[in-house]
Amino acid sequence: MKTTRLEVLSPQEVERIHATSMEVLATVGIKVDYRTARDLFRQAGAHVDDERACVRLPEELVEWALDQAPQQFTLYGADSDFQMDIGAGEVHFAGLGTPTDIIDTDTGERRPSTMADVVRHIQLINGCHHIHNSQMDVWPNDVPMTTIHAEAIWAWAHHSRKPFGMGCYGYLPTLDMMRMMALAVGGKDELRERPRFFAICSVGSPLQMLQMQAEGLLICADYGQPLAMSPEAIAGATAPVTLAGLLAQQNANILAHVTLAQIFRPGTPVLYGTVSTIANMRLGTVALGAVETGLVTAGAAQLARRYHLPCRGVGGTTESKLEDVQAGLERTATLLQAVLAGVDVITCGGTLDSTMLESEPLLMLDDELCGAALRIARGIEVDDGTLALDVIKQVGFSAHYLDREETARRFRDEHFIPQLLPREPFDSWQSSGAHSALDHARERVRQILADHQPRRIDPTVEQDLAAYRCRVAERPMEQFYAYEDEDLQDLSAL
Repeated sequence: MKTTRLEVLSPQEVERIHATSMEVLATVGIKVDYRTARDLFRQAGAHVDDERACVRLPEELVEWALDQAPQQFTLYGADSDFQMDIGAGEVHFAGLGTPTDIIDTDTGERRPSTMADVVRHIQLINGCHHIHNSQMDVWPNDVPMTTIHAEAIWAWAHHSRKPFGMGCYGYLPTLDMMRMMALAVGGKDELRERPRFFAICSVGSPLQMLQMQAEGLLICADYGQPLAMSPEAIAGATAPVTLAGLLAQQNANILAHVTLAQIFRPGTPVLYGTVSTIANMRLGTVALGAVETGLVTAGAAQLARRYHLPCRGVGGTTESKLEDVQAGLERTATLLQAVLAGVDVITCGGTLDSTMLESEPLLMLDDELCGAALRIARGIEVDDGTLALDVIKQVGFSAHYLDREETARRFRDEHFIPQLLPREPFDSWQSSGAHSALDHARERVRQILADHQPRRIDPTVEQDLAAYRCRVAERPMEQFYAYEDEDLQDLSAL
């Protein structure tokens, strides 16, 4: 299939960034707080300075790791009949961010998000046409930090046929998530064979591997779940102010994380990720809705292709605090760049205010925007059939094309037909209620939620999940960041 492709770097520039990253890894290295990770690097031949908690990686070790990583893999839904082929040339979409506030769909008021909103969001993603992966995209304020991860897996198991994802939240929470996922799908071997979990490994900037993230990385790798190595480097703050410098620094850091995953379990599916952008230099804050976010994402996609790795990036980002024109302009600019750059998985759905505010109607509009972006990426197909010379000769200048068989046969494939954007003439639009796209999106939210049917779960699986959920809820706070059992300090005992 023909695809329109945006490339912001020349082949020579890609190689210069790669060479710079290799020099950074070999001479500066990265800070690795987690002793177990340093030991793994040491055993693989990296240069480890325990006193400075620093690891320097030779280029040959990085190249070996890249050879181990699969170029593509399949991510499955809860019942394994739903599949996303990652790295095979298709663009996929997922939810975005961890908003702590939400615009209430019924009242229009901004309020703290709740666990009920998390469940609604999973149900809405389940009903989307183009967005196929929820990644704990709403952060509940009414659930203890120590149980959020278990409640999220419980909600996914009951309400989604699509894959699910969360962050690498440290040893014990990540182990909880993997065990609950395994319970839900039929065991660890089944989960390894057909991954359902999309793990977000946050990459610290500048040049850091955070212990909590490294712990989660190793556990997800042990369970065979794909890991998106995802820095959120900020040009001018936690990365060089130049986009090329940012790409070189984050490239080094991403490759270090990919290397650790392959050292621990060769063949672990990984994605080359980015959530990087520029700083708002007036205030020193993040500007995730900036057009430069799209440029960084497009550059990262080219680097990912250089390493034959699938890519995960952001799109549909905005700094707007309202469901307004700014939100539409910024999210379109960042999403289109990611789609045209060929990013394999784009997190894009339903957020405002630098991903800290959720809007359910915007999620529905983003789902439609994804469809439009995919149509743009397809470009224009030119062949004997699409040139339509015979039809043009038949119609000439004295008829029209509305009644032609060719029109009826081709228009659904050739034209993107939005479901939420009004296109009727003004009089018809006004007489039918003068509903805006946002009005239609709110109605779509209500329709999906009304039509949603929870998944049927085997009674034994339901009992096991409920027992584990209770176990997490009853666990003392002090164990949250500690190992649950003494024998689990040995990663081979997972």
